[in-house]
Amino acid sequence: MTRSSTPRPRTGTRTTARAVVCTASALAVALTACSAPGESDDDTKASSGPIKVAVVNAQSGQLSSLGDWEYKGAKLAVDEWNEKGGVDGRKIQLKLFDDQGDPTTGTNIARRLVSDKYVAMIGTAESAVTIAMGPVLQQAKIPNITSGQSDGLVALKSPYLFLNGPTSTTYDSTLAQHLVKDKGYEKIAMITNNGSFGKGEHDAFLKAVKDLGVTPSTDQVVTTDQKEFSAALTKIRSTKPQVIFIGSEEVEAGLIVKQARDLGITAPFAGAAPQGTPVFIDTAGKAAVEGTIVSSPYLSNDVSDASKKFAAAYQDAYGKEAELHGAKAYDGANILLTALKTSNGASGQELADAIRDTRYKGLLGDFRYDESGVGITRTTIGVIRDGELVPQQ
Repeated sequence: MTRSSTPRPRTGTRTTARAVVCTASALAVALTACSAPGESDDDTKASSGPIKVAVVNAQSGQLSSLGDWEYKGAKLAVDEWNEKGGVDGRKIQLKLFDDQGDPTTGTNIARRLVSDKYVAMIGTAESAVTIAMGPVLQQAKIPNITSGQSDGLVALKSPYLFLNGPTSTTYDSTLAQHLVKDKGYEKIAMITNNGSFGKGEHDAFLKAVKDLGVTPSTDQVVTTDQKEFSAALTKIRSTKPQVIFIGSEEVEAGLIVKQARDLGITAPFAGAAPQGTPVFIDTAGKAAVEGTIVSSPYLSNDVSDASKKFAAAYQDAYGKEAELHGAKAYDGANILLTALKTSNGASGQELADAIRDTRYKGLLGDFRYDESGVGITRTTIGVIRDGELVPQQ
């Protein structure tokens, strides 16, 4: 912001006083124009007009399926609220931004959300992108409900960042307990990627199995853009594992499993949320994923009356079957909208406090946020049978 100088008046004190008043008024207007979204004229609330909420998720690239599921889940919740009048008569204005799965693009979008005065953000599903956006959103006091699960999100220690699902620690400690204690596996191989999600999965699962007295037979790390995995898989095959933990996103994980079967590896795979998705199953092939063990807070659309209702509404709206990521975004959007309601349309710190105070019975379970921004700490074990993820019997 530039500062212009005011010429010294040549006449009496009345002119000087008028100049001072005008300069002060202009400064007040300028300061208001430069304020962050969480710092409106009346501190935290606006009384009329739509409430601007952004959904930020990949709509292009390898992670676009994630972004599509997330947007549909969030939009379904917003549409339901708007049909009932919105929040105290104010409609929710939802806008989708494509982060392309890229942290730099995400950071640029975060700056746009600040300049365009968005009240809150839903997304992203990619932990690395959310982590990159975090400092910008925190400085602007824009609450963000993310679908990422990396423990690196918690490490940001932002009072404006909230997770709409468990962290990798929860996913993988539940999975490790099942594999070691329930199944009795001692020879466990690992293959993860070096991205934010993969590293989070690697560290969380490795700690969990070591705490249970098991050291992986091999620990292979690949890159996020890798397409050929024969070298890592050959090393895994040589250890003759009973199960293989996989920590990578849907498409890459599917390619790994497909190539493992081509190499004659018959051991089941085990993993977290990505391994329960249709994209993973379709990429690897139905036969290749049979018996895959999955730790997830949302195993199917048939687990409760609420999930059945959500799935039916999702099908009616989009003509597609709902799954975990859509359910997570639906829960996250409902938590945000509930907080907007209870805070009378607040923004900034007051909205963040309202989110933290919200107790919400969601599709994934009962949300109760702590200071870390984590609201749910439970997953259950499922297994893929005949191309479908079903609860472990």
